[in-house]
Parts: sequence; structure tokens; C-alpha cells
Amino acid sequence: MTDIASAWSALGGDPALVARVSAVVRPGALGARLPVRSLARACVGACALAAAELAALRAGLAQVPRVRLDDGAVATAFTGERHLLVDGRAPATFAPLSRFWRASDGWVRTHANYPHHKERLLSVLGVPDDHARVAAALAKRPAREIEESVYAAGGLAVAVRTPEQWTAAPGPLVERKRLGAAHARALPPPAGTPLLPAAGVRVLDLTRVIAGPVATRTLALLGADVLRVDPPGLPELPDQHADTGFGKRSTVLDVRSGRFAELLRGADVVVTGYRPGALDRLGLSPAELTARRPGLVVVQLSAWGTDGPWGGRRGFDSLVQAATGIAAVEGSPGRPGALPAQALDHGTGYLLAAAVLRALTERSYDGGGRLLRLSLARTAAWLLAGRAPARESGEPYDGPELWLTESDSPLGRLRYARTPVRFAGGPVDWARPPGPWGADAARWE
Repeated sequence: MTDIASAWSALGGDPALVARVSAVVRPGALGARLPVRSLARACVGACALAAAELAALRAGLAQVPRVRLDDGAVATAFTGERHLLVDGRAPATFAPLSRFWRASDGWVRTHANYPHHKERLLSVLGVPDDHARVAAALAKRPAREIEESVYAAGGLAVAVRTPEQWTAAPGPLVERKRLGAAHARALPPPAGTPLLPAAGVRVLDLTRVIAGPVATRTLALLGADVLRVDPPGLPELPDQHADTGFGKRSTVLDVRSGRFAELLRGADVVVTGYRPGALDRLGLSPAELTARRPGLVVVQLSAWGTDGPWGGRRGFDSLVQAATGIAAVEGSPGRPGALPAQALDHGTGYLLAAAVLRALTERSYDGGGRLLRLSLARTAAWLLAGRAPARESGEPYDGPELWLTESDSPLGRLRYARTPVRFAGGPVDWARPPGPWGADAARWE
């Protein structure tokens, strides 16, 4: 089931603590054939409970603070990129060539938001950047042939499948392993209010797009010193960075450099979002990271998981929806559809943050590093295995306005979604707005 209890169980949490969570149910939020609202509530609830648990431990509280969820806040956060305004301007969330297309025997989904992915798609098709020419070229080819040829060229396209046609074994929702027995750097008790369970925790953020940045944005909300590190020559889309950069700093740095090695020696958590094996070739496998920094929490986030024939492939939420059968379930006769939010990205992001918080809690008792693995495909399998949405009664959902706020930033005046992660005594907003991508010094604060 896609409920808080099952998410909390996947994180290794004490089942008794689930009773500390309550929710304002809003049946109109995130409507879909699949239980998207339940999944979103579960992921955010598990994250907030993990934060409350760690806050109680570090502050010496007798009880874990209560968690209060609101489906309106959750739905607004899960569609946050659609609500972002930068000086009144709404960003484009998908490029024109990122969409469903008819193939000769079905449908394909392409992703061309990044310029290099668009160039590789067009090179395979042998056509210019023209909608009609792209559509005509794709319509002549079988979907699986398009999938393989675009992938071979370094682009992104997947054939739309039914759930029965997607046969990859999903693996556990959250994979958790202990790495070594060395004790990590001791964290001081958090001071003052609000309760910041991740205060003093240093996080190296090696992620891009949505899921990983949502996770590290959440850790920043909870007090962590999050430094996003991107490689030279691979800039992030500016609006995407504006949406997920709250609370963090951002720097450009080669991970093979001596400066990165210095940062690693002071880190508590490293979150990676590159294809499985991509960082191993640079000496950043989990074993090598924990050998260089004993007690480290290492997170590996991927689209398809680490095993199976697609383990080394790139992917995005929309592509995983298409490949795993979600698009077929949510579509209409003759045309695939999509979830009401990029729920695999956002859900996995909150689960990832929850997994890090739980690892920090567990580590405080028994020491040792941790390896955590999550993927969008595993979250998709969890959603597909969930029951059809039950008829729920509750409060009305009249849109996102109640859960949006504004602030000034170095990027301009921002309108953005408030955090849905709430527990008694905890933070309600980020301590800093996003700044320009790559503009910060490569150091810990």
C-alpha cells in the first residue's frame, strides 16, 4: 500500500511512531487513476516523521514531535515547478520536443529539455528542429527501434509500455546497507528554535533536475549546510535551479580536484544522482567514499535502479512513467497520459531526505557509514502496486494559493511553494533563497 506506514517501514522506522502523524485530507488534490495523493502524502509524511524523530533525539525531547500533513500543501509542493514565478515570469517546464509522439506501432516519449539531448535526438532522426519534421520521422519507425537508436546516440526516448510489458524487477523501495563500523563526526545539539534536526550536518549535493535537488532542498530546510557541486561545462537550467536551490549554496568544481577531496573530508552526507557507475570511474564509489571519509552516509539516486539491463541508462520522471506502464494506465483509449505531477521525482526526493535523516538517527546509536539507494523506477513500482484510490472525505481543495508565498532573492522576486514538511516546533521556510547557479565558494560554512 502507498501509505505512511509502508513508507516508514521501508525506511526501517519504529512502527509505533506512525501514530504521531495526522493529516488534513483533501480529496480534490492530485486526482488520478493511480493512488498519487496517497503516495505523495506517504512520502512527505515519512520525511516529516524522520525529521521529528531526529529532532527529538538531538534536542533530548521526551517525545517525538507531532507531524501534521495537509494534502493541499503536499499537492502544491509536488507541482511546485509549475507555480514558480521569477519576477512575475513563469518558467517553461518542458521543452517543445519533450512529449509523446506517435510511432509506427505505438507511442514514444522523448525528453529534450537539455540542449545536448535535443541535438542527439535530432541527429538520430536526421531532421531539423521542426515539430512537423520530427513527428513525420518518428511516425515511420517502431517505438522500440526509436528507443534503442536514440539511447545509443546519447539521447532520451522510451517506448510507451503497459505495466505487464515492463518486466524489470523493482527491488526494495529504499535499499539500506551499513558501510563499516567507524564512528562519524559527532554533531552538537541543535540550539534555539525552530527545531532543526539536520543542523550542523554537511551535505555534498551531486544531483541534478528534480528528485535529488528536492531531497537536498529539504535537508537544507531542516538546517543542513548543503553545497551543490556541478562539473564545469554542464550548467543547470536556470529556472530549475531557482525552484530547487532554496537553502543551498552552489559551486562548480571538478570532483577529481584536491578542493573536492578537502570538502569530502568534512562531509557527513554525499548525495549522488548520476547514472550508476558514472562516479565509480572517478573514484567516487560508495566503498571509496567511505574509505576516504569513514562514517559517511552515501546516497545513490538513479532513474532505473542499479541492476538490470537499464541500470546504466539516463532517465527522467516522464520517461519512467512511460516505460513502466503509468502513462498507459493514466491515458485514454489510443493515447498515453501522465500523472498530475512529476510524482516519481518529488516522491522519491522526499523519501531520499527521509532515508538520510533516518540514517543519521541510526548512526548516532551504532556508528558506521550508510549506503542508501533509491530510484524513480522503484517508486513507480510502489505506485503501480498500490490500491486504486479510495473514496475519501475531507476538506475542499480550491487550488494552490494558500500554500504559495513570495520572497526577494538574488535571482529576483520569487513566488514559490511552501514546504509541506511540517512538525511541531520545526521550520516553516528556508533560511536563504536560491542564488545564482555555481556562484558560491567551494567551502563549508
